[in-house]
Amino acid sequence: MERAPETAAPAGQAGRQIGDDGPPQSRGQPRGVFEVDEDAALAELEQAWSDGGYHGFCVLEHSMWCAISSSGEMLTGNTPDGLDQQIRAHWRALQ
Repeated sequence: MERAPETAAPAGQAGRQIGDDGPPQSRGQPRGVFEVDEDAALAELEQAWSDGGYHGFCVLEHSMWCAISSSGEMLTGNTPDGLDQQIRAHWRALQ
């Protein structure tokens, strides 16, 4: 069974893979299996939840996905789906 290549983005070298001595990947090249298009994911989360009172969507260090509720609570997840689950649980608790 093949393993997905590990990726890293050293400062100033975004898009490079560990052990890759070539130039950084362009945006036109496909992402790895587990890489997330952060801008697209944030836009989808904002579109889905902004009318529900959630805002301030962001990603910290490519691993902490955050949103702020209308009451000022910080909701977090390790992935876009994890944040979505936290928002859903918070929203259900308010109903």
